[in-house]
Amino acid sequence: MKEENLDEKVPVRAYTKADLAMLYNPGVCITTALQLLRRWIYANRQLMAELKELETVERPKISAAIAEARDKGDLSENAEYDAAKEAQGMLEMRINKLKATIADAKIIDESKLKTDSVQILNKVELKNVKNGMKMIYTIVSESEANLKEGKISVNTPIAQGLLGKKVGDVAEITVPQGKIALEVVNISI
Repeated sequence: MKEENLDEKVPVRAYTKADLAMLYNPGVCITTALQLLRRWIYANRQLMAELKELETVERPKISAAIAEARDKGDLSENAEYDAAKEAQGMLEMRINKLKATIADAKIIDESKLKTDSVQILNKVELKNVKNGMKMIYTIVSESEANLKEGKISVNTPIAQGLLGKKVGDVAEITVPQGKIALEVVNISI
């Protein structure tokens, strides 16, 4: 059996511990189970490395910036101090979000994904009913969303409106600009 390189670029998905139970299912091929486990381990390593970087490098930098700004005198009129405290708040928020992502991670067996209706990790080709414009989006977890790459979060209004729709269905979706009607043209993985 060929060893899979854990250093290759694997997208970080919404993997969770609850789905690790499926690895103990006697019906799952051992090779598939090992591949899933390796991908989960690699994705988890990426997240843990980022968390370690934030906690051991960035956090001390911000603490030093706060101490330096505090030494400059009156805190009530110190913009440097305010900026450093705001940066600290943003960093702590990112650290907490990463910890939550790691705690809630789950493995999604991509071989079991279906294309009969829209679900997470599906690539969906859409047509705007009003103007005929076509677009393609992949529905991903919030941490993977990147509109430039055509990846939208499962939590967006468009993705929420599309979940469960089949090819040929028209979804009426409320977006900030109003309502749009999108027809599902194709669903793939």
